[in-house]
Amino acid sequence: TLLADINKDYGHTVKQAQKFMHQLSQRLGISPSYVVTAFEDSFYHLWQEGTLPDNINPLRYDLKDSIERKTLAQLLDKGLDLPTGFTLPIKWNPVGQCWQSGPWDFRRGAMFLIPGNSPMGMRLPLASLPWVAPDTRDPQEPQSLFTDLPELGDYYGEVTRRYSHIEPKINEHPEIIEQAVGDDTTQWVDVPHTALCVEAREGRLYIFMPPLMALEHYLELVAAVEATAENLALPVVFEGYEPPRDYRIERLMVTPDPGVIEVNIHPSSSWQELVDKTTILYDLAHQTRLGTEKFMQDGRHTGTGGGNHITMGAQMPTDSPLLRRPDLLRSLITYWQHHPGLSYLFSGMFIGPTSQAPRVDEGRDEKLYELEIAFQQMPEGEVPAPWLVDRLLRHLLTDITGNTHRSEFCIDKLYSPDSSTGRLGILELRAFEMPPHARMSLVQTLLLRSLIAWFWREPYKHDMIRWGTELHDRFMLPHYVREDMKQITKDLQRAGFGFELEWLDPFFEFRFPRYGNTLIDGIDMELRFAIEPWHVLGEEVSSTGTARYVDSSVERIQLSVTGFTEGRYVIACNGRRVPLRATGRKGEYVAGVRYRAWQPPSALHPTIAPHTPLVFDVIDTWNGHAVGGCTYFVAHPGGRSYDDFPVNDYAAETRRMTRFWDYGHTPGVIIRPPLASTQVAASDEPLLNKFSIIDGIPRSMAPPPEELSTEYPFTLDLRHKG
Repeated sequence: TLLADINKDYGHTVKQAQKFMHQLSQRLGISPSYVVTAFEDSFYHLWQEGTLPDNINPLRYDLKDSIERKTLAQLLDKGLDLPTGFTLPIKWNPVGQCWQSGPWDFRRGAMFLIPGNSPMGMRLPLASLPWVAPDTRDPQEPQSLFTDLPELGDYYGEVTRRYSHIEPKINEHPEIIEQAVGDDTTQWVDVPHTALCVEAREGRLYIFMPPLMALEHYLELVAAVEATAENLALPVVFEGYEPPRDYRIERLMVTPDPGVIEVNIHPSSSWQELVDKTTILYDLAHQTRLGTEKFMQDGRHTGTGGGNHITMGAQMPTDSPLLRRPDLLRSLITYWQHHPGLSYLFSGMFIGPTSQAPRVDEGRDEKLYELEIAFQQMPEGEVPAPWLVDRLLRHLLTDITGNTHRSEFCIDKLYSPDSSTGRLGILELRAFEMPPHARMSLVQTLLLRSLIAWFWREPYKHDMIRWGTELHDRFMLPHYVREDMKQITKDLQRAGFGFELEWLDPFFEFRFPRYGNTLIDGIDMELRFAIEPWHVLGEEVSSTGTARYVDSSVERIQLSVTGFTEGRYVIACNGRRVPLRATGRKGEYVAGVRYRAWQPPSALHPTIAPHTPLVFDVIDTWNGHAVGGCTYFVAHPGGRSYDDFPVNDYAAETRRMTRFWDYGHTPGVIIRPPLASTQVAASDEPLLNKFSIIDGIPRSMAPPPEELSTEYPFTLDLRHKG
């Protein structure tokens, strides 16, 4: 194969790189005399060597050394007088329909790269090239994606036919171009500021591709490199700039991200194609020992931390339904705002106004008002102005800092005014987290496809709902998220789409795992994980500079009970009454409990101690005692947290189960606080606010007082003193 294995050392040196560049320039019709040899900056590295401590050998390094030390030792060991690679200044001449080069002259005589360990193509001293006035520079404008382009041809055969002779006739003055006919006054710069590089690194040949504006030119360079590699039997590795945006080629991009591997698959034109791609992607990840899930130290099942962002559009931007029908995006935004379950069921652990994908109503209070004004300016049906939807919503679909990329509905690639590369007609939904199974990912896309098909046929046009604090109160509990999703499935079924609520059961168990349940006097108590929006704190000085920490020390849990008799039983958590809310079913109630799980050095309200373990008591007010309860721990009940992560889901399940006890409530008869004395005092002193203990006989219990919160009525916040 002509593509080299990046893990194999082929023994390629500067000699092979020079030979490759010499023949490649001939295939492109450019004189090899324009090839520039690149060297490392010896003066800089000698100065860097002189700054090392006297007791350190600059030629030796170990794995613990910094990257600068390793790079310096490797360069000194190789020798600063040897070339690093070879550069061919190159650009496309649209008049002559050929490649053009020019001389690169430097004040120091030779070309010395900018110090560093990046590929040489990223370290070219472009600022040292002859200065050119802006009005005489070569205009670099990418191709518009809204124009009809011809089909791509056989560029390998075209390059072979064009440069059939290895020794073509060389133009000694390529900078001299005949004046074009007509009124074409475009002035071509004599010195190209883009270059192709060939570098021998770690025993392999690396080809650095320059930035190009047209896909045809990029493919022609690739074909020339392929022909040269085949002729010399030298496998190569491509690096540098990616091909320019063009709808005639499909792009599959694999990018390393902190902690995850980001894979951007090419668009799918049918449901079956999407199923095949998603299934193959999950299978390949499993075969390469890459997981689509992870477990926290306490055994909680979470996603990878990366997003399962869904993009919608078309093969060509002109066919994008979001540009043709701006009311489609309006329908999606409005429906998402009406149903918070769509935002919170599929999201990651970090939600809220400072998260990676905040909702449109998580942030400034007046944004909904401004959105309604923008929606009033949207015409109905298809419109001939593709830029309209971007101009109306660009300043509204942002986070609280104004970043358009960090939004639940990201329109960066819809019709960006910056450049044509951002005018792809693509909408990105960023609030989806990576699900652990391929079928779960397909259910997400199926739900989205159903909503789009519904809104294309029947636009969803209604006023926004002002949720207020209810958004981060009621919809943080899994019960109300499920009720919201039930309403969504009913809407789809009424619209003719047979989407079933049972298809979302894996998401409910994955997003809201059950910690445990117990049966007490016919009352079934269940504890489930609930969502907690974390706060981003203010700036603090850290070891790496200024940082803003995320306060993840506060957690939330849902308590749900069935068979509950209101008026007789009361449930208390750590001695405080839980505000149970009726669900509409006989004897079923739910509530949330917000608590501090641990106490980090930097957190909101740092003086509040952890509230764990959480002890839930079922209090029988008729008989004046607690009939039972349960206990929940955030770490191992023995008092020592785990040091490692679970090796698999069985180990994670064991850790989750050990943190829940179906016992541990406050036992015995509870004595009510003494009542105010009604005895007549011997003196004339008032008896107000005075108490007297009559005896020690147990009496009917006075349950914890009911704490009514006007801001968070569905949640008991143990941090707040009621």
